[in-house]
Amino acid sequence: MTGMSFRTVVFGLLLSALTVTALPARECTPLLQGSSVESPDSLAASPRILTAEDVQNSAAVALRDTLSADAAQPAASASSSVPGRKRSVFRRIIDYFGESTQDRTFEKKIDFTFAGGPSYSKNTSLGIGLLAAGLYRLDRTDSITVPSDVSLFANISISGFFAVGISGNTIFSGNKQRIDYTLMFSSAPSYTWGIGYDDVQRDTKREYTEQNYQIQARYLRQIFPHTYLGGLLSFDYAKASRYDASTPLFEGQKSSYLSTGIGLTLEYDTRDFIPNPFQGVYVSFQNIFYPKALGSVEKTLHRITFTADYYQRLWKDCVLALDLYGEFNSQGTPWPMLARLGGNQRMRGYYKGQYTDNDMVTLQMELRQRVWRRIGCVVWGGAGNVFPSPGRFDWSKTLPNYGLGLRWELKKRVNVRVDYGFGKKTSGFLLSVNEAF
Repeated sequence: MTGMSFRTVVFGLLLSALTVTALPARECTPLLQGSSVESPDSLAASPRILTAEDVQNSAAVALRDTLSADAAQPAASASSSVPGRKRSVFRRIIDYFGESTQDRTFEKKIDFTFAGGPSYSKNTSLGIGLLAAGLYRLDRTDSITVPSDVSLFANISISGFFAVGISGNTIFSGNKQRIDYTLMFSSAPSYTWGIGYDDVQRDTKREYTEQNYQIQARYLRQIFPHTYLGGLLSFDYAKASRYDASTPLFEGQKSSYLSTGIGLTLEYDTRDFIPNPFQGVYVSFQNIFYPKALGSVEKTLHRITFTADYYQRLWKDCVLALDLYGEFNSQGTPWPMLARLGGNQRMRGYYKGQYTDNDMVTLQMELRQRVWRRIGCVVWGGAGNVFPSPGRFDWSKTLPNYGLGLRWELKKRVNVRVDYGFGKKTSGFLLSVNEAF
């Protein structure tokens, strides 16, 4: 949902390296399809921290790979089975994550795993994140329905950013119905260049602190094979503080806004595994209304978001991934609800919010290649544009984006992601979990 960007890297790359010595390489077999949550900007399957875009994407899937073929292996590790041998701390950590790939949802009411480690992005700087992720089944005798999940997360950085929250997906019998939800609070030192492409060129950069309270929930029901229809309810409160009040921050708009959203979602999804697809198609259309009577906005507003993703194997261990995303807001939309280009999902390397306007369209293509055992790499290229209305779209203001990255398979088809992205007069490094899209 999501892409706030949740960037927790489970015990860091050091412990990932240790893990690979204990776990054998595995083939990437498709898993049963689950569901995910996204941010208010795009509630298509999967959350965004630490802006909403990445929280939900990463937290909701920290354990979903337990449906892999490894579930059939014995739960106890080799080292723990030797009587009388005392395990070292590192050995216990390795065994802990090795055993976390076992599906224990048939024997436990809820199966939790705890993790933590460093995080980094251009928006939030260096930080540390904590995650408690759990899997459960509403009916523990049902082996057809994929597990439900819940994640509690917290993140704090040296820049003063922090976020706490909970997100999850409840899957009902036969995968026919599901409920996605997110509750989150965040506070982040931020920058704004104003609204529109031209303000960035004038270098009107200003600093402020942005606080956000978010509650989101969706209900989706399968109406045709791979096709879901559902409703959405959201509550958002955003406030800007700690800025020079002598100069208007956002063209004279208020410093805080409250909005309540009511919407519909239509999705088509054939992906083999949502957090890291090897093949399939995902198309989502969402329309949200924000009634004036249910918030502090000056008039009733609406937002339309569209996502189209395509995944295809090209050769052994290589996947081509395409992503088209569009966001369109009504005229008069206040600053917290505008489309913001950048972040750790789309237009990587740009500071999220540097380019802000009513509408946004982005396109990216990524080539993902496994190199050796758990190590992989990616290259991508794309473009994006922000504009006040579809009729005022200007091709000359399209922004380029490209970059490269490394991947480390920390868990079955759950990757530690290190990316370096480039754009127009900008570049940025980010460390995260799960693929960008």
